[in-house]
Amino acid sequence: MSEKLPLVLGSGSIFRRAQLTRLGLDFQTASPDFDETPQAGENAEQTALRLAEGKARSLAAQFPRALVIGADQVAWCGGRQLGKPMNVAAAQQMLASLSGKQIEFYSAVVLLNTAANRIQTHVDYTAVTMRTLTDAQIRAYLAREPDAVYCAGAAKSEGLGTALIEEIDSRDPNALIGLPLFRLIDFLRNEGVEIL
Repeated sequence: MSEKLPLVLGSGSIFRRAQLTRLGLDFQTASPDFDETPQAGENAEQTALRLAEGKARSLAAQFPRALVIGADQVAWCGGRQLGKPMNVAAAQQMLASLSGKQIEFYSAVVLLNTAANRIQTHVDYTAVTMRTLTDAQIRAYLAREPDAVYCAGAAKSEGLGTALIEEIDSRDPNALIGLPLFRLIDFLRNEGVEIL
């Protein structure tokens, strides 16, 4: 029988931690140390995958015999990458600019077996169509959903952000929250970790 490696979520995100907790697995979290600056010439999908892999690999020395999950998400609209606004004024501006538009989300997940130096990678694509929003609606949303300033595009889909969204096109509804669980479950199974 092969050695059971500990599971490490390489993310400081409370949202991703809550997602992984729902699977009922024992895991620990560690904050990766990796430069998240986008590189010239990268598209959104490449950026998301590079960052997810970089985060996982940045924890390899700390966890030399583990299964490390790395994840990252990039939001894209109108030919530009959308970051996390980090404050209410920036979030108001961002949501006003996204009103009535489609946003593309690229959610990357990797599972790095640090003992075998084996990595599995996936990027999930989600298209989100925003409702046409008034300034009053944006202000009301941000007053009631203060965590939204820490979400790419300022829309927290698993909360009140549902009211901002007209349509979501996705193969994995978990991906938009930040962790493509459908594919992660496959990756874990490939490493001998069964959910059920």
